[in-house]
Amino acid sequence: MENQKKNIHVVAAIIRRDDEVFATQRGYGNYKDWWEFPGGKIEAGETPKQALAREIREELAADISVEDFLTTVEYDYPEFHLSMACYWCSVKEGHLTLLEHEAARWLPLENLRQVNWLPADVLVIEEIEKTIKKG
Repeated sequence: MENQKKNIHVVAAIIRRDDEVFATQRGYGNYKDWWEFPGGKIEAGETPKQALAREIREELAADISVEDFLTTVEYDYPEFHLSMACYWCSVKEGHLTLLEHEAARWLPLENLRQVNWLPADVLVIEEIEKTIKKG
């Protein structure tokens, strides 16, 4: 029997401020120094939106408003299969403070590809670009 890859379900916040979105740089693991949208795993009993609000509080010490659903990205990493639900968000209260990441940047919506994104996050960028074109 072939080894089944582990399925990992996560949520990601596309935190928007005017015409910019917030990107974070990983400070650990196989993908250290790669860029991603902040977020994390959904815990038992949580809705995706609750998980996202909790993860951003834990990682960035801010309260966000989880708004419209953008997309769910499916991506096969060598070690696991990732299913990532992505939501447009905005900061409700507090300042985005890096507690777990190495660096962060606000990137203009029309030029998101100036950092080295994780492969799954590149798929999110493609969705954002399609959404922006539609207006």
